[in-house]
Parts: sequence; structure tokens; C-alpha cells
Amino acid sequence: MTYQQSSNASHTTPSRASGAEPGPTLCAYEEFLHSKKFLLENSGKVIPREFIHEKLFDFQKDIVLWAVKKGRCAVFIDTGLGKTFIQLEWARLIGEKTLIVAPLSVARQTIREAKKIDIDVKYVRSQDDTVDELNITNYEMLDNFEQESFGAIVLDESSILKSIGGKIKQKLIENFSKIPYKLCCTATPAPNDFVELGNHAAFLGICTQQEMLAMFFINANKEHTFVYDNIIVTKKGSNANGTEWRLKHHAEGAFFEWLAKWSIMMTKPSDLEYDDDGFILPELTITPLFVSHDYQPNGELFFSKLHGIEDRVYVRRESAKHKIDTVKEIINNAGGQCIVWCGLDEEADLVSDNIQDCANVKGSDKPENKVKAFGDFQDGAYKTLVTKPKIGAYGMNFQNANTMIFFGLNDSWETYYQAIRREWRFGQTRPVNVYLVLSEYERAILDNIQRKENQAIRLRKNMIAKLKNIEIAELHNKEYNIETYETDTREGANWKAMRGDSCERLKEIEDNSIDLSVYSPPFADLFVYSNSDRDLGNCRNWDEFFDHYSFIIKETLRVTKQGRLSCVHTSDIPAMANRDGYIGLRDFPGEVLRAHQRAGWIFVGRAFIQKNPQAQAIRVKSKSLLFVQLNKDSSHSRPALIDQILIFKKPGENKVPVVPVQNGEMDNEKWIQWAHGIWTDIKETDTLQFYCGRDKDDEKHICPLQLGTIERCIKLYSNPNETVLTPFMGIGSEAFMAVKLGRKAIGIELKESYYKIAVQNLQSIQLQGLF
Repeated sequence: MTYQQSSNASHTTPSRASGAEPGPTLCAYEEFLHSKKFLLENSGKVIPREFIHEKLFDFQKDIVLWAVKKGRCAVFIDTGLGKTFIQLEWARLIGEKTLIVAPLSVARQTIREAKKIDIDVKYVRSQDDTVDELNITNYEMLDNFEQESFGAIVLDESSILKSIGGKIKQKLIENFSKIPYKLCCTATPAPNDFVELGNHAAFLGICTQQEMLAMFFINANKEHTFVYDNIIVTKKGSNANGTEWRLKHHAEGAFFEWLAKWSIMMTKPSDLEYDDDGFILPELTITPLFVSHDYQPNGELFFSKLHGIEDRVYVRRESAKHKIDTVKEIINNAGGQCIVWCGLDEEADLVSDNIQDCANVKGSDKPENKVKAFGDFQDGAYKTLVTKPKIGAYGMNFQNANTMIFFGLNDSWETYYQAIRREWRFGQTRPVNVYLVLSEYERAILDNIQRKENQAIRLRKNMIAKLKNIEIAELHNKEYNIETYETDTREGANWKAMRGDSCERLKEIEDNSIDLSVYSPPFADLFVYSNSDRDLGNCRNWDEFFDHYSFIIKETLRVTKQGRLSCVHTSDIPAMANRDGYIGLRDFPGEVLRAHQRAGWIFVGRAFIQKNPQAQAIRVKSKSLLFVQLNKDSSHSRPALIDQILIFKKPGENKVPVVPVQNGEMDNEKWIQWAHGIWTDIKETDTLQFYCGRDKDDEKHICPLQLGTIERCIKLYSNPNETVLTPFMGIGSEAFMAVKLGRKAIGIELKESYYKIAVQNLQSIQLQGLF
């Protein structure tokens, strides 16, 4: 068997035999690959830099230029870096009737900030109050506005989108979907908070959260531990808050490239190679102060540990009166203004009853009273502000104070971080002192906060580092592409292995030259092998997978001889609630069948392969196969998934009969056994050794087809010395068996590590004297 190798193989155009079925063009495929990328096309406006107000720093001006050009994007920069100026300039330069939505107290603050850069913003409570330029309201007023009247919307403190089940989040995504220009502004989100990122992408119209998860993330059931840049991360949770999803290791690069196309992340200007002058934070001192007191838990003789929210609230209530003297001492010794963060009304009342010259801002206060109290504190009207973090810890500028007291803690690191950043922010000129006044019994809460903080800081640092070069390219309008695509070709006795994209490398094979194809395609995102857009496993949804797969189905039809067959290994696919909207099964074999028929193949048969349900339960971690589910509620149980071999024929007359009986590879007894259509004697472990073909970043083990299954397909549907094709070669199982059984083989594989081991397996055949 002789092959001619081309140095530019992926662009070789095959000759056309008479009557050959035309395959899709490379141009059409390249257009499809471009459409498959998760990229947000610029929909904004290009403006001269001199149009931006002179008071903005260089990095702020560059972000404004980028955001206006994007039209729909997010600015994730840390507190004090000028999000307010950036969003105001974006809204002014977009030039549309704009609605800015912000937390209540932040809205009034934004109006004051706007005057510093000569912009007028009107506070509005309903549609009737709006003007044709810039309007601002608070999130609670969203129902009072009509999206059709606005050309642009800004979400200030857009972390409100974090709540996956929040009513406000749903209103924003659904009720403002048609607004052409959108901007989200918030502090840098937690790098492992994928729900927040997904909801931002959904609001901006980039993709749905389900599409983002399918493309870049993997569902890690219940508790799992993984390594992220040499950091051991353990997460536990449910799909209600998204903590079961984590970034696919091999998808990191693609994910950060995608993220940088619609968001800018920065904790300080030097993150993106700007000067930090003027943005160096002052010293921060955090001092835990533990108060001793007697405490007997409900129903226990001795304290062992805190058992959930009820215990935490009970301890706070019991310890409050013992903490107040410490709080008073700190306030009396503070050289300037002070904030006291409380978690309970009882704590806030206790402070205000014992401290003079203070304001206690409560959730039950009228909105205008909250705004006035915060404004008066900023203006120095009183020394101490007493409030809850959920009321005043988001978006407010309290650099006028440099002393802060936490009257107890909860387990939310984000709340803790945001509260500290009200004083400790760029623009603060004095050292900031934070005091954590805690009961001895609240040490576990502090330990939990510190653990989360250390993890968040390290993860955020790594995330910023990964985004840096891509974001710099974005800000300066330069191209940046992390994906590389390489091809290779190896040949041996009766085999040819081709590394690359089957959609392209199949073009090198002549029309009507293949006698049989045997392969197993990726199962529509159940098994994902690489981060390349060329990988069928990397598709955002079902339709995109079959659009991609159709290129290979058509090319395989073109290269197959008339009247000859293609054997395709498939199985049903579990449907997941967070991806598909229900729990059940998806008929993948049925869709594969219909895709082949649309391409011109004729469906001629199907064989079922029995599988071991216990082995499958362990391998795919399906609770529907477990004994515990059978004993709990068998309505959620189902039989094991059965592999299927779908058999397709290319239209036309077969010119060379396939006669396995004459070839000595079949007899009547064996045919009776195989013709049942249910193969019960295939050994699941009868596969090529594959562990050396697995990358360290692989999320799921490769699934080589059983050699016994391949053997039956080859013996039934090809003659010795004929050519067998596998467009998804993997580690080479089908090609290996073809050569071993006296056929010739052509295999194509995209993933480098699998390609290398496939070549080794094929090279080993002659060494072992197998043919």
C-alpha cells in the first residue's frame, strides 16, 4: 500500500472520480469553525481618545475606549479604581438614552461623582421621570421601566447577578434582553464563582449559562478536590449554587481567551502594565479580639462546635452584651470616624444605645433616610455609622473613616471583603484599622473566613496572570490567539496515521477509495478530549455538535466506495437538568441515524452490545444504576446504557462482493450468533491499553471500542487487503485491528497524545509478528 505524503496535507484538494459525491468545501468548514468560537463581535462605536474627560487616568481611558467599542461588556475592576467614572463616560459616549441601575445609596453617590467630570445624571423612580440622556435608579425600581425606551443600560454593582435564583437577576436578563448596549461594573469576581460569570454572560447576551458550562466546565459530583495552579482546591455543594461545576483543565486557555473578549479584570493598574502611582493602598491592620463568656449550647452540656446557622445566630445573641464594652473602647480611642458592621438588629441597637454621636441605618428605614444618613456620615456629620453589610457594604465610598469594627462575623467572605473595602480603597490616605470583636466560640467562623480569603487571593492572582496578555491585546486592539493547529503523517506496513482535523484531512483521501469505515464519534459533549474548536466534543449545544459532525459524515460518504458500509458506534446519552432542562436520556443513536440519512447514507442495520450495569455505574457515576437508588426510589432507576453499532450503506452497487465465508472468517454457526443483533459475548475489557495516551489535563478517560466489536465489523463488511478508515482514531483500536486482520488502515486523530500512542500501537503490530 503506497501513499503520497504532502507537506501541506491539510490543504490538498483531492481529484474527483466520475459520479463522486461532493463533500463540503474547506471554506464552508472554516466559516463554521469561526461561528463556533465563543466570541462577542464588536457592536459599539469607535471614538477618538481625546473625547474622554481629561480627569480619567490612562488605564481608565483605555478601558472606556475598549468598552465603547465592544458595546456589550463587563468591567471587573477592584474598588476605588474608578468604575463610576468609567461607566459614566461609557454611557455619555455611547450617546443613547441610558438607564443606570445601582444599589439605593450608590445611586445618589454616582450623581455627585458625575458632576466631577461634567456629566448630569438624573435620579428616576419610574418611566415618567426619565430624560433622554443619563438616568439612574435603584434595583428595587426595575418594574417601573420599559426596556423599549432605552438604548443602553449600565449595571453598577452587577454582582447582584450572582444570585442564580434571584428575582432581580431574572428581571434583568429577561426584561432588558433587547437593549443593544450593555455594561456591567463590579469588583473583580471570585475566579471560582462560575455562576456569577455565567449570569453576566447571559445578561450581556453573549451566551446562556448552560452554553458556557457545556463548553468550558465539568460537573464534579458532590465533594471533589482538584489542583488549580499548584493550589489544592476542595469544593462541595449542589447545582443550586453552581459549586459542582469546575473549569475543565484542558479548557483553561480557551476559557480565559473567551472571558477577555468581553470583560476586563484588574485589581491594580500594574496588572495590565499601567503605573500604580496614586493607587497604592495604605496599610491595613486586622485585629481579632476574642471575648470570653459562659455559653451553653441548646441541648448540650458542653460546647463542641457550631452546628449551622442557628448555632451561629444564638452565639451572636448570647455574646453581644459581653462584646459591647470592647466596641465602646475602640470607638472612644479612634482618632476619626468609625463604622460598626452588625449582623443582627439586637447588635445594632446595643451599639446605638451605648455610643453617642452615631447613626443606626436599618433595613426598615425609608430609602431617602438611608441615603441621607450615608451622605451625612460621608460629610462628617457624626462620628460612627452603625449598619449591616447588606445595607452599606456594596459600592459606597467611606474613605472619610479609617476605623472599622465587625460586631461578630458570618461565613461570607465576599461580604467581609466588600465591607473592608468601603474604607480600605484607592483614595484612602490613612492606615485602616479593622477590629473583629468575636466570642471565643466564633473562632471557627474566623478560621473559615481566613481560609476562603487565602484561597480567593491566590486564585484571583492566578486568574489575573492568565488574562493579562489577552486583555492587553484587547485594550490595544491587537490579535491574540492561544490555539495552535499542527498536522503530521506517519506510515507503516499497510497503515497510514494522520494527525489533524478529520474535516480537513479527509480531503486528502480520494473519492470512492475506502471499503469500510469503523469508528466511535465523541458522544456530543459527554466525552471531551481537547480545548480545540476543531474537536467535536467541544460544542456548546446539541445542534452545534451535529452541524460539526455533518462535515465528517459527508466526507466519509464521498471517500467510500459505492455499495460499501460505515459502522458507527453510539449510545444513548444521559440528560442533565442543568444542561438539558430535565433528567433522563437523549437519543444520540437516533440523531446520528438521521444525520447520516440527511447526508445521503442508507440505514441498513443495528447491533446492540450488552454492557455490565455495575461496571457502568462505577465508570460514569450514575445514581440510576446504584443499589441505593433502587432501595430509595426505583422510579429514578433505569437499565444500563447499551452500546449500538449503526450500519450505513453508500448508495450504488458494490462492485467487489464481500464474502467472509470464503475468506475463512465466517461460518453459518458464527453468523447465526452474530445475526441475532444483540451481542452478549463482547468483553468490555477487551481493549487496547490506553493509559499512556492520557494527558494530565484530560477530564475523562478515553473510551476505546472493544476489539471484539471492531473485529466483527471488519470481518463482516470487508475483504482482506481492502482499506478500512477511522476518522476518530483515538489510540488506534480500529486501525490496529484492521491491520491485524490483513486489511489496510487509514486513521485520523486530532489530539496529539492519542495520535502518538496510536502510532506506537500500529508500529507494534509488525514487531509482534501479528500479520
